[in-house]
Amino acid sequence: MQLSNEEYLQLKPLLFSIGYRMLGSVTESEDIVHETFLKAYQINEEKIENKKSYLCKMLTNRCLDVLKSARIKREKYIGPWNPEPLLMEISQEVDPSDALLQKEGLSIAYLRMMEHLSPDERAILLLKDVFGLQYKEIANMVEKKEENCRKIFSRAKRKISAVEGESLDYSKNRKIVDGFIQAFQFQNLAAILDLVSEHVTLYSDGGGIVKAAIKPIVSRANVIAFLSGIVSKAQGEFEIDVKNINGQPAIIVFMDGTIQSTMSFYISDDKINEIYIMMNPEKLASIRKHF
Repeated sequence: MQLSNEEYLQLKPLLFSIGYRMLGSVTESEDIVHETFLKAYQINEEKIENKKSYLCKMLTNRCLDVLKSARIKREKYIGPWNPEPLLMEISQEVDPSDALLQKEGLSIAYLRMMEHLSPDERAILLLKDVFGLQYKEIANMVEKKEENCRKIFSRAKRKISAVEGESLDYSKNRKIVDGFIQAFQFQNLAAILDLVSEHVTLYSDGGGIVKAAIKPIVSRANVIAFLSGIVSKAQGEFEIDVKNINGQPAIIVFMDGTIQSTMSFYISDDKINEIYIMMNPEKLASIRKHF
């Protein structure tokens, strides 16, 4: 298959956005996109009617293979598994090549919920719900009948309905995150209680590489105590910054000038309902490249 430079630049963001939403990993997605293009260059173009559809099918099938083989690995993962955070930029004028990464279905909460789906459910839900493909196209990509795809989509949609109440209003959520930071800085317990849900849950991902909570921390009292303990025990130069991660305001924590962790949020009804802390250094590698 021959691709012009223009075709490559147009298709690469699409393939990455599908791969990242499927796998929840920046590095794995980049590798699979690269692998897909390399394989595509070796294929006889006469057999290809639609380059975009063909490449999406190749990538989707590769992601399905990875998910099926990764299930056992993730079951053995030490502590909660959080998606690899994706650092993004906010611009009034979104570059067309980045438009697909500005779409829904990108938040950490959404990607975590996707872990409850089978690989096929995950693929069909994304291709239909996020990328708006027709069932005929999806059926061809995942090699199933259209009717089966409809049933799988309906089943997946029900499973992931728990995150449908998530607020994706960046400006509004930024004010809540800023208020959360300020409340902790001034130890304003009343403000913290006003911002955090009574039933908040915190998921800390250290991957067994660095020290992190092995189990989710549940309830407002326990989460506040855990976060207060982290702040009080911090040694060295401690700084924080708010950046766009996965399309939502998130906190990047620096220790002695190096990124130590990221903190993302699931916000609903103006309350922080879930907190996701990424401490696994392997999953922070892509963000560290930007600093």
